[in-house]
Amino acid sequence: MIVSIEGFPGNVISNLRYFPQNAPFKYARRRFSITAKNYTPIDHTMSADEFKAQGNAAFAQKDFPIAIDFFTKGIEVDPSNYVLYSNRSACHASLRNYNAALEDANKCVELNPGFAKGFGRKGAALHGQGDLVGALDAYEAGLKVDSSNAQLQAGLKSVKDAIDREAAADGEDADMGLGKIFSDPNLLQKIASNPQMAPLLADSAFMQKLEQIKKNPNNIQQYISDPRMMQLVLALMGVNADDLSRAGQEEGQVPASVVDENDAPEPVKEEKKEDVKMEDAPVEEEVSEDAKAKEQADAEKAKGNAAYKSRDFATAIAQFEKAWSLHKDITYLNNLAAAYYESGELDKCIETSEKAIDEGREIRADYKHIAKAMARAGTACIKKDDLEGAVKWYQKSLTEHRTADTLNKLRDAEKKLKEKARLAKVDPVKAEEARVKGNDLFKAGDYVAAVKTYTEMIDCAPEDARGYGNRAAAYLKLLSISEALKDCEKAVEIDPSYVKGYIRMSNAYFAMREFTKALEALAKATSADTASANTREIAQTEAKIQQAMYAGAANDGESQEEVMARASQDPEVVRIMQDPAMQAILQQMQQQPESIQEHMKDARVRANIQRLVGAGVLKMGTRPAQ
Repeated sequence: MIVSIEGFPGNVISNLRYFPQNAPFKYARRRFSITAKNYTPIDHTMSADEFKAQGNAAFAQKDFPIAIDFFTKGIEVDPSNYVLYSNRSACHASLRNYNAALEDANKCVELNPGFAKGFGRKGAALHGQGDLVGALDAYEAGLKVDSSNAQLQAGLKSVKDAIDREAAADGEDADMGLGKIFSDPNLLQKIASNPQMAPLLADSAFMQKLEQIKKNPNNIQQYISDPRMMQLVLALMGVNADDLSRAGQEEGQVPASVVDENDAPEPVKEEKKEDVKMEDAPVEEEVSEDAKAKEQADAEKAKGNAAYKSRDFATAIAQFEKAWSLHKDITYLNNLAAAYYESGELDKCIETSEKAIDEGREIRADYKHIAKAMARAGTACIKKDDLEGAVKWYQKSLTEHRTADTLNKLRDAEKKLKEKARLAKVDPVKAEEARVKGNDLFKAGDYVAAVKTYTEMIDCAPEDARGYGNRAAAYLKLLSISEALKDCEKAVEIDPSYVKGYIRMSNAYFAMREFTKALEALAKATSADTASANTREIAQTEAKIQQAMYAGAANDGESQEEVMARASQDPEVVRIMQDPAMQAILQQMQQQPESIQEHMKDARVRANIQRLVGAGVLKMGTRPAQ
């Protein structure tokens, strides 16, 4: 019997037409793409995969509403298909319908927490909504699943850049100077000191608008049509609204030459001037006293800053306390908290920060100063090794005002807290108990319970590769292939000599019809099996893979066009088929079957042939000797 190589079916070289020489990869994909113009009308008897294929075709043509319809029909057929939710989320995001995109993304990761792309969909939706912190969380969660995912890495970089731009914009004057007016920590005191403006402080609706402008001065455009807001802006800029009104009236007056002298009696005019003087004098005196107090307080603050820089914290503390007693500005309290922190009085630092927050709420201080006080309390908690407290304060600070610095501190605190919790669970004795119990459950066929028990083992002994390897075996029994593969990769990462990890990785790839990768994993298992303790299992697994490859198991039920369409989407297959040397070898192997054994001695050629067989491009068979 002579081994022969066949096309699918017929002449293998004829299949090269599907892989044009030097054609870009997208060309091969495009040959088999179903365009939106040619998709079939919705047939409710179609399978979920058929609906998905039609939806993908519509998406490729940017016909997003049609794609959404197809994906929705697919979900109706198979509500557990997480890929359909992922694809529909992408459609909604393309239409800028970020709420719906987020809903689908959340469902996707709920159905399969191991699907990294789902976290990418979630991150994109949150980014579109403007929730940069949430988007960052989503992308980081996805990278924990697949650290090499380029789309997630790009999304994370985009969000971080946006956060940095937002933080940098805090100092820009993009609001035409109004930002400085509304971010003044003494804003409310100035309003209260103005008799015409003071009543506005009792107007809850007006104060709500003012809070929105304080948070983002650009919001002034939404509220400037409110006469009260315009009056406030003019007053804060030092312009008297009555003077403007009077000036407007004067512009519209009739010339004096035609006005009767009796039309404007002088006594009324003089009486008005006297009223103005009587009302304004106390106000000017009050503002002057406030300004004087602030000037004195700032002088004490300057002395405190000088002492702080020279590390004379006792003097700095005294000066900042004096500044606060002279004028109620929470920046003095924030400086006082910083001095307590540097002097090692951490409890005093936290106590002073809390006072700054409470006093700031009372006098309606700038939210940025309140956020800074919260972040300071968090930093003090870090120094006290109170990670839970630090996370709490950093999270509160970010709700007041987002800055890249506070965000990074939060991430670092959360990472340390997670590591602390992990180390607290480490217990070799409990780990061994969980391993034995998990093995018993596995033998009894209770794979769900086995997964749970092996997870307990991993928690108690995270550096023991057997926990991941055993859980991978249970996942394979449950047909949770992606989770099994992830555990196998972790197992051999922890212990590169863990033979069982490679064997189970091979089985996972076999279940995915990735026969070449399955053989590669077995080769690593053979190299790691220095004691030859697993030779039989390795040989049996390899035989199973070879049988599936040569029997054309991957092609069952597929037409030639369908096989080539699928194969043309594999960049590695395209590369092999476009390689002139491989083309010559394939042609010789078909025309001269006796040359096959000689060519298969070359490891590179053998790997390429196995990849083509696994993809269904080639079939291996036998024929009688001539």
